[in-house]
Amino acid sequence: MDLLLDDQERLIQETARGFFAAESTPATVRAAEEDPRKYSPELWRKVGELGWLGVSLPESCGGQALPLTYAGLLLEEAGRHAAPAPLHSTMAAALALARHDSERFSGLLAQVASAQVILTFAVQGADGAWSFEGTGLDGNREGKGVVLNGVRSFVDNFRIAHRCLALYRDPDGGVAAALVDPAAPGVRCTDLVTTAKDSQATVRFDNVFVAEADIVADGDAARRLAGDLCDLAAALMTSQLAGAARRDMEFAVEYAKQREAFGQPIGAFQAIQHMAADMLIAVDGAELLSREALWRLDQGLPASIEVSQAKAFASDRCIFVARSAQQIHGGLGFMMECDLQLWYRRIAAYSLRCGSVREHRRRVAAALLDQAGKVRLGATQRAPD
Repeated sequence: MDLLLDDQERLIQETARGFFAAESTPATVRAAEEDPRKYSPELWRKVGELGWLGVSLPESCGGQALPLTYAGLLLEEAGRHAAPAPLHSTMAAALALARHDSERFSGLLAQVASAQVILTFAVQGADGAWSFEGTGLDGNREGKGVVLNGVRSFVDNFRIAHRCLALYRDPDGGVAAALVDPAAPGVRCTDLVTTAKDSQATVRFDNVFVAEADIVADGDAARRLAGDLCDLAAALMTSQLAGAARRDMEFAVEYAKQREAFGQPIGAFQAIQHMAADMLIAVDGAELLSREALWRLDQGLPASIEVSQAKAFASDRCIFVARSAQQIHGGLGFMMECDLQLWYRRIAAYSLRCGSVREHRRRVAAALLDQAGKVRLGATQRAPD
């Protein structure tokens, strides 16, 4: 594939950048942090009017059926402007449902495309591990439905979501998935205090009944859905992380051009120049890896290892970018009155979401070391079953 943007992709990127620059200002971000809902309904409405939520959804669902890389570009720009809107959780869940059975969920996905419905997903158990293999939420058949009991942690935007795509363990020990109403009886939500000052929660399910119509999948189909959901969420989070890191880097470079020491801009000093070069390499690498992972997902190729490579690299290097930007700004960068900290806090938070560096490196290592046969550099690697 060609990882460089073509004319149409560049147009989408520039359009999204102009929109978010005008609509997601630092004042908007600060206001959302103080709002109990932790997002801007006005920004969300405008994103829906532009049709961007359906950019990669099928046309039968009211989407535009563009490649997943276009969704990645939108998340990059949302991260670049710290957009206070539930874009990531909604798009990841919607795309997973569309890949699973777009015809069945066409009505729901059409509402997502027009921003009438906010989605989220619940994957992580009480231990916080980024894996649908673990326990934490169990489902038992009861009548024409399933009863859920357990806990899911670090669920984004749960309080404002209309539906939550929850992964749970069925009685046979396999994975299953259901769409849960956050307002259903027996659902208890505890807000978490996050570095990004956005919305994450621990959700407890106490005998929560889910009707048969809302059981999305079980058996092998559920396992494929769960894998898609986790890979899509991690890849799109990497795009958002890379976008935020690029803006943070640009803040630092601009400041280094203006801040003077010993009669010249600090950007004239070689140490600052080397730091800026390393920051650029980190951001470019995160962007290219995330685009490759999304392209492979879109093409139906094995992509789990590429997703983990992208997320592990971005989580490690983008936080380096954020710390370097703080260092270049000196004490000013740590003041709450300075906009730089808005990006630092989000980069720190995003780097830990959808799997940590250690978790994703473990999956890459397993593909390289825990399978029979020789490893060939450049060849497609598959995550162990």
